[in-house]
Amino acid sequence: MAGAVDLSALKQRAQAADSAAGPAGGVEITEANFEAEVLVRSGEVPVVVLLWSPRSQACLTLLDGLDALATADGGKWSLATVNVDSAPRVGAMFGVEAVPTVVALAGGQPLASFEGPQPPEQLRRWIDSLLSATAGKLAGAGAGAGAGEAEQEVDPALADARDKLDGGDFVAAAAAYQEILDGDPGHAEAKGALRQIVFLQRASAHPPAAVAAADAAPDDIDAAFAAADVQVLSQDPAGAFDRLIALVKRTADDDRTRVRTRLIELFELFDPADPDVIAGRRNLANALY
Repeated sequence: MAGAVDLSALKQRAQAADSAAGPAGGVEITEANFEAEVLVRSGEVPVVVLLWSPRSQACLTLLDGLDALATADGGKWSLATVNVDSAPRVGAMFGVEAVPTVVALAGGQPLASFEGPQPPEQLRRWIDSLLSATAGKLAGAGAGAGAGEAEQEVDPALADARDKLDGGDFVAAAAAYQEILDGDPGHAEAKGALRQIVFLQRASAHPPAAVAAADAAPDDIDAAFAAADVQVLSQDPAGAFDRLIALVKRTADDDRTRVRTRLIELFELFDPADPDVIAGRRNLANALY
């Protein structure tokens, strides 16, 4: 969401002061504590900022959902709330146009956002995606602990998998992440990493001419899959989604199921709140029903 929120001026004024870790539940944000509880805190763990109004039932429902997730996750991320009625200047800092709006920050910078209410399962996926994207990149909730204690919190298997992935050894990284998943089927980072690895291995094997080939044979499912992979790899996810949605409309039975399954796999490579994903899921639903 590059450019959606400009916090650079505030960050430049931020003082280098120690700040106690915020609680797992929501922290009410004002101009007085914005720097400490949002900018500084987001250098330790992701901070999810809910811009809301007590006059909106949708806001209250979303607040309850986020608060429950923050409590369940035990400090892996921090929930901050901005009542735009009582703190309008803070809301203006985010350029908020509607409530509820949620903005996630890491390292003092915006990372992802969405507007409007979300079902619980969508919120869970969005938070898991945020945690996966920031894993190992922030100081962590235990930043104030002693070095020995911090070392004990490091998962050697996860560190090994990350090293293999960073080194470009996709086969070894996939095996390492799969081993983590075998022991913890709900591990968000391992699931996300495996999806990315499988996609990168598959997409990098396609020639750039795959898009032209699919255009010449629009009903060839395999050609469409290859073209969609190349488009995603070329930073054109919307084009990839549109291609497969058009194919969903032209297919039926097992072929339609196959195309829909691949499209959902591509959706899962991205933040659930990504505008292209939201539009793609809506268009897929319209194509199916």
